[in-house]
Amino acid sequence: MADQALIQKAKKIFENYLLKQGSRKTPERFSVIDELYALPEDEHIDVEGLFLKMRNKGYTISRATIYNTLDLLVDSGLAVKHQFKDKVALYEQALTYKHHDHHVCNQCRKIREFSDPKINEIKEAMGREFQSYITSHSLVLYGDCKVLNCENLPTHS
Repeated sequence: MADQALIQKAKKIFENYLLKQGSRKTPERFSVIDELYALPEDEHIDVEGLFLKMRNKGYTISRATIYNTLDLLVDSGLAVKHQFKDKVALYEQALTYKHHDHHVCNQCRKIREFSDPKINEIKEAMGREFQSYITSHSLVLYGDCKVLNCENLPTHS
């Protein structure tokens, strides 16, 4: 069940962002927020997946509108965009975002999120070494699936 208070907060932030940018507030743009924030917090979705999900729910929206809206959501801090290896861009909601890193299986393509305090220690040590305040980082680990009978592995016929 989607957190309606969270969705309303995201819409208010987006509305203020659009006003500052001088951009139009269209129902289609706000419907993208509805659908992105209805996903589980740890789910990543691409434009095509979001397009199909919205079409199946009866929305009349183009892929271009979804692309453009997601770009605006990233710029406004309401979405995070990830580009994993050979995958298309994936998006996740950012309002409740807690920094995490990712593991991507080379075979089954499953994306898993993880956090490890040792990574922050390394980030702080590198900041000291380079005399820099590290503001962000991205870590993606790629591995091969060893899960027996993994339901995500592609079948070869």
